[in-house]
Amino acid sequence: MKLNPPSHTAFALAAVAALAACEQVDKARDHWRDLTPHEAYLGSLSDAGLASTALVEDWIEASREAVANAPLVQLPFQEEGFIAPEEAGATAYRVRIGRGQRLDASVDVTSEEGTRVFVDLFRVPEDSTDALRPVLTADSVPGDFAYEPWRGGEYILRVQPELLRGGHYRVTLRLEAQLAFPVQGRNEGAILSGWGADRDAGRRRHEGVDIFAPRGTPVLAAADGVVRRVQVTNLGGKVVWVRDPARNASLYFAHLDSQAVRPGQEVHVGDVIGFVGNTGNARTTHPHLHFGIYRRGEGAVDPAPFLRTPRGSLSELTADLSVLGRWMRTGNGEIHLRAAPGARAEVVREVDRYTPVRVLAGSGDWYRVRLPDGVSGYVAARLTESLDQPIETRTAYERRPLLRGPEASAAVVSELDAGQEVPVLGHYGSYLYVRSPTGSAGWIDLDES
Repeated sequence: MKLNPPSHTAFALAAVAALAACEQVDKARDHWRDLTPHEAYLGSLSDAGLASTALVEDWIEASREAVANAPLVQLPFQEEGFIAPEEAGATAYRVRIGRGQRLDASVDVTSEEGTRVFVDLFRVPEDSTDALRPVLTADSVPGDFAYEPWRGGEYILRVQPELLRGGHYRVTLRLEAQLAFPVQGRNEGAILSGWGADRDAGRRRHEGVDIFAPRGTPVLAAADGVVRRVQVTNLGGKVVWVRDPARNASLYFAHLDSQAVRPGQEVHVGDVIGFVGNTGNARTTHPHLHFGIYRRGEGAVDPAPFLRTPRGSLSELTADLSVLGRWMRTGNGEIHLRAAPGARAEVVREVDRYTPVRVLAGSGDWYRVRLPDGVSGYVAARLTESLDQPIETRTAYERRPLLRGPEASAAVVSELDAGQEVPVLGHYGSYLYVRSPTGSAGWIDLDES
């Protein structure tokens, strides 16, 4: 899947990251950008005179609600779910991307051939009164994409199929370091002198990190780029400067024992550019690489976040996915509906026993569900059960409507005749969820049964 920044011209991903330097730049880009595929599709519906139809209005509302109610999920994260073709559906996730981190996302939707699926990644602006800013967008799946913001922040990923289309989807989200580690066989544990440490009795600050390794250990390109300078200086000794166009930055490698590149040479991640040493003002220290990042208009930048591998592993998906799209019910009393999958996530609501819930997705051992009143959240899968067995039987003492939802204004599914016995599958508020003699499921008022 190819995702392109929604800009006025076909900017590369690197240019998008570079232009996102401040809120004012973002506003200017948003003003001049092209329509996203999602926006263009909605425009085509409007041109066809369908914008005011209930179907399109529901589709628009679904896209808005998905973004507004997107759960803040901890990465890495994976969810599999179902969007019913007969319903206007969408799903979204809110994530935090720290400075120096890259979001790797995979979106796969199993649906009818030729179905358009809109995938949009929005940056959440610092000012809550500003609109969300689309930074990547696509209208075809399956596929993978990566996004590297220069500064950290919150983002929302939304997935929505076109009208009257749906299917099973899988979304996988991970965080990675933007830069590869520059010393072969080492990781962030080898950084023994960090950013900002005193140098020369406090007369200057350390503008980088020192990565210790035996003399002669290969020093590797941390990003694709072009070698700009290969020098010998009093401070850094044998140094190499690599221009990193993807991040509009210069990468600085110092105290090398020897250099293995020449000016103007293109390098790729993992290429050897030199070897660990202690040249320059590091002659009295153990061999190490001084690694720095410099960015025009910003100067020296702490490299550690760009090298640090995010912790955590993907939870095994153990929830039963055969029930996706079906109605289940809570099997325990007073369970927590949570904002995200996890026992520590915020509690959205306390849910009574035997409350019917629509299973939308599964993540780990949690279900993402929708309550009868439309509120969504996560419940532990083990706390739900099938509706196959009724919890009791009630008799309709007079003719009454079987409703589509637990409210008096809901559409009528069918009519129950006086004296009919109906199995009760669940309840919500003052309404019972029952199955009629013809097999239809719906709601009747508890107080009138």
